[in-house]
Amino acid sequence: MSSNRSPIHNWKWKKFSELTATELYELLALRSEVFIVEQDCPYQDVDGVDVKSQHLLGYLSDGTLAAYLRVPEAGVKYSERSIGRVVTSPKVRRQGVGRLLMAEALKYLSKEAIRISAQEYLREYYQSYGFQVVHGPYDEDGIPHLEMLKPAD
Repeated sequence: MSSNRSPIHNWKWKKFSELTATELYELLALRSEVFIVEQDCPYQDVDGVDVKSQHLLGYLSDGTLAAYLRVPEAGVKYSERSIGRVVTSPKVRRQGVGRLLMAEALKYLSKEAIRISAQEYLREYYQSYGFQVVHGPYDEDGIPHLEMLKPAD
């Protein structure tokens, strides 16, 4: 794939109530594949936050879900809105899809403060978007995490 062409063919923003059964299945399967199986971290993924979130889904030209994140409303996880469950399929790794995914989320949340819980090894990645560590590290499901804040623009 050439470096100037994104493998993502289509981005969709959806409220939980707008997700089809197939979309919900696909996003839960992708999250499970990466967060539970690949990272060998058994945890309760279905946590009640999805119903109070906006969902960003990124699809390949063949219709395969390759990138996903959720944006819980303010007051659900933190007093600010947040970004969570940021995941890309192993099939598209090292193609810039994670950066495209974050760019879409930050465009959607432009001018808002955003607070996240990030895996500690991704500190520099999130700092490159303007997030700063405000707490941590702390243990979340056996993985070191940092609470990070990106101030409003």
